[in-house]
Amino acid sequence: MFQPVYDSARAPRSKGASRLTAFALAVLLTATASVAAATGLADVGYVDQGQLATLKQFVDANNQLAGYKASLDRQFAAQMKRTRNTAAQQRIAGEFQGKLANRQREVLGPLFTRAQIAIASVASSKNLSVVVDKRIVIVGGQDITKDVVDLLRGPGEPVPPVNTPAPSSVGYVDQLQIDAVPKLKAANDEFAKFRADQQQQTQARLRAAKTDADRQQIYAAFQKSLADKQHQLIDPLVDQTRSAIAGVASKRGLLLVIDKGNVIYGGTDITSDVTSALK
Repeated sequence: MFQPVYDSARAPRSKGASRLTAFALAVLLTATASVAAATGLADVGYVDQGQLATLKQFVDANNQLAGYKASLDRQFAAQMKRTRNTAAQQRIAGEFQGKLANRQREVLGPLFTRAQIAIASVASSKNLSVVVDKRIVIVGGQDITKDVVDLLRGPGEPVPPVNTPAPSSVGYVDQLQIDAVPKLKAANDEFAKFRADQQQQTQARLRAAKTDADRQQIYAAFQKSLADKQHQLIDPLVDQTRSAIAGVASKRGLLLVIDKGNVIYGGTDITSDVTSALK
């Protein structure tokens, strides 16, 4: 929630940078359509996290992180200038990513925890079984943003609810765990390698091309090769993933399933059921 990302343009791409996101997109597209259709869910709330990010404590924290990152960027650029070794560049980039991630946890971690407690407190008081990010809601749901903001601005600390969330008809999956299913990971890894190989070959052809028309033709061939490979390798697994999610949701009596990243409070975790169905 509200986390900045270390994204220096000087950082070299890692081997996983071209990782395909088709599985995540499949889940999110299904989720968006479902939230729009499930307007009868009276126990679903949502929070505009963009508004929470404007609270003074988050603004101050993000400004502090921006200053720290600017300092890191200067150090990063200086170290990158001193090496042309790809492995060393990857190591340096990883070190700086780790430094920023650690500072983010130190500065933002307590604020995230406080916001989560406030959201849980408001949700419990309104008998909500799940709270999601406003971005995936098209119609329906209860907007609890103002109540959460008021609680965070008020005196004292928010008090966690005594009761756990009620069983929810909204499910969620952890996309990272699904991507780690062996056959999905193997497909993603194979596609990433294929793309890297194609990029290398395409760059060589582009350097040798003599006209813009030749370069356009080479690039079009590159795009087609990726699309064909995705259709052959990835699309069937996307269909299997959708089918597995739909099957588990039906058995569990869920009205919709969304990605874990969009769940702020409550919900029913069906990740293990889905990963089992995919193995």
